[in-house]
Amino acid sequence: MADRFETALEQWHQGERRIAGAPPEQRPALEAVVSSIEAELRRRLGGTFTTDELTDLYERGTDWCTDLAADVAPGAPWAWDARTVADSAFLRYVRDARDFAGGRRT
Repeated sequence: MADRFETALEQWHQGERRIAGAPPEQRPALEAVVSSIEAELRRRLGGTFTTDELTDLYERGTDWCTDLAADVAPGAPWAWDARTVADSAFLRYVRDARDFAGGRRT
């Protein structure tokens, strides 16, 4: 059975795939929201964090991501889906975790 980080990581990959598969005209809003969520992750976790800390934050819920998305892209409701924008942002941010390298935990 996969551990909770591996489960979250797969969900984050799915979010990134949804971004990649979005229509080109939707991508600017999606990328703006993802960037804003990444900035908020940096504010909440700082520059030094572990995959467990990021997973803990994710498991506490991503409603705040939806709220942020609506603020950043008020006219783009397709950019408010946390399964897309939050998951993609978490995937991008995990790359900076001190115990993550080469696409997996170290």
